[in-house]
Amino acid sequence: MATPFDVPSTLPYSLPPFRDVRLEHYRPAFEAGMAEQRAEAEAIAASAEAPTFENTLVALERTGQSLARVSHVFFTLSSADSTPEQHDLEAEVSPLLAAHRDAITLDSRLYDRIAAVRSTLDERTDLSDEDRRLVERTYTEMTLAGAGLDDAGKERLTAINQELSTLTTTFERNLLEDTNDLAVHVTDEAELEGLDDGAKSAAAGAAADRELDGWLITLPLYTGHPWLASLADRGLRERIMRASLSRGRRGNEHDNRDVLLRIVRLRAERAELLGFPNHAAVVTADETAKTPEAVDGLLSSLVPAAAANADDERAVRSRVVGFDVEAWDWAYATELLRGEQFAADSSALRPYFEADRVLRDGVFHAAGELYGLTFTERDDLHGYNDEVRVFEVRDEDGAEVGLYLLDLYTRDGKRGGAWMNPVVEQSALLGTLPVVVNNLNVAKPAAGSPTLLIQDEVETLFHEFGHALHGLIARTTYPRFSGTNVERDFVEFPSQVNEMWVSWPSVLANYAKHHETGEPLPPELVLGLSDSAGFNEGFGTTEYLAAALLDQAWHRLSSAEAAAVTSVEDFERDALASAGIAVEAVPPRYSSTYFAHTFSGGYDAGYYGYIWSEVLDADTVEWFRSNGGLSREAGRRFATRLLGVGGAKDPLEAYRDFRGRDAEVGPLLRRRGLE
Repeated sequence: MATPFDVPSTLPYSLPPFRDVRLEHYRPAFEAGMAEQRAEAEAIAASAEAPTFENTLVALERTGQSLARVSHVFFTLSSADSTPEQHDLEAEVSPLLAAHRDAITLDSRLYDRIAAVRSTLDERTDLSDEDRRLVERTYTEMTLAGAGLDDAGKERLTAINQELSTLTTTFERNLLEDTNDLAVHVTDEAELEGLDDGAKSAAAGAAADRELDGWLITLPLYTGHPWLASLADRGLRERIMRASLSRGRRGNEHDNRDVLLRIVRLRAERAELLGFPNHAAVVTADETAKTPEAVDGLLSSLVPAAAANADDERAVRSRVVGFDVEAWDWAYATELLRGEQFAADSSALRPYFEADRVLRDGVFHAAGELYGLTFTERDDLHGYNDEVRVFEVRDEDGAEVGLYLLDLYTRDGKRGGAWMNPVVEQSALLGTLPVVVNNLNVAKPAAGSPTLLIQDEVETLFHEFGHALHGLIARTTYPRFSGTNVERDFVEFPSQVNEMWVSWPSVLANYAKHHETGEPLPPELVLGLSDSAGFNEGFGTTEYLAAALLDQAWHRLSSAEAAAVTSVEDFERDALASAGIAVEAVPPRYSSTYFAHTFSGGYDAGYYGYIWSEVLDADTVEWFRSNGGLSREAGRRFATRLLGVGGAKDPLEAYRDFRGRDAEVGPLLRRRGLE
């Protein structure tokens, strides 16, 4: 069957022709793409020519272009706009792709050729730094993938990888289905006291989409819910929280407990097969952290102060509401306290955060001031869903940079959370410019009503756009290093830095205007936003650390220890207590059965990366404040020395080049109130 993936797209920036893609195209396109890449790799491996950088490393980077085209489209849709039929196909294709990757990565002939090239690097004076990094990264990744194992080891490793690909797909599908199923249905409007008209409109729209009367409160990926801060009805708050906490552990067809236990056991077995004590050791060996002990050193050092702060915060909030605050009360009590202390509660701010204005006059404005970028909406170009918006990005000289896609709203076919992923990866070798997409899960209001964001959603949009900037600005030769293809515990750094512009005075003044009157955010609310820095950090740090330490606990198990775990709930309880982070009323941001980051999202043993990157982020924010802030000069340095290199340079070397020294932890401790 001829498919839209057989040849490169002829649309601007090679944007995939989404409107031409049908479900039946994927399977033949995957099969053809895998066959093509296998043939390309075989030609390299079987070559009678002596291995060189050009005929081995560069040749490998050119392989798999048609497979990349179908993969980027398929997995973009499987996470953002999926159907049950596409989920079924993903379950079929995932193990085939895992076997395909292993067939190339574990090929001893390729590994030997790369090792031979690596051994002659000192003799090659004509290779660039990026060329040399390509050799070292490819060799390291193949080694850690098991290319040096004997045939029996490779056979078992391949079987493990195929099963894991099926299990992680199953985990994600179970989570999506159970999250949809657990949406909280409300029929009495009195229970919605505290929600503004925009939130009620979104809930009514969600109910109507499922042909229900009343209102439907859909669940985000994380444990809490943004509306818990506003809902006055304590009973409804508890229903929402208990629904969220029960995902994937209700004993139904979407139960994830056995799935995740099998994932943990297979990862532990694979680690030992590769010569490591546990999965966390494998993961960190190829990150900037290098060892699980280094990760534990940072996380554990933050626990005592964070837990103590959370206990103090709970006591204060309990006094505010007049009863002992439970998990479902925390956000509500916090908003009452915020209103008392700063006059900047969510309900007061939301009318000033209209989504399109935040995007154009906030997110795009800051990028323009810093990096000289302009964004023009292209109504003639189409995404994979009618809600997806497409923007052409150009630099200050008018030169083409790439395309930016935004998919803002939640829907049943979209997984929870927010993320960025490439649709087309930039590469000078392949002659491609970047196409990137940001996904959020904002509740869609009824037709004719404005989309008003809460503060957390504004911060999320800036955060995810930081990833998009990384993908758009990076200019590398090889697709392996394109955009956010960096060490996983570094990837969150640019996105976290971009959050600083949310409350930067000139940026805030540009976008925070009342959606009806156009009046700017009142001075007392502006002051409240700036004064509230560090507010509720005991809770925020504790819920994050609990999830990060839980991720580490699962993945620091040996094969024998993993086999002995039979109860997910017991393991969670014991792991959190052992880490000193079992704080009453502050559940982990993600509990195991809905911890998509670690059991289906590629952050396994790597969720620590957010705070690991935040050390760099907080240090960088201080640099910006001392070096012109929102200025073209400061942005040019950050773009050129850090964003622009993608993964083509060791990230800590890139940071030192930008900052002039290694990062210091002091700014992070001050930000989170942990000094």
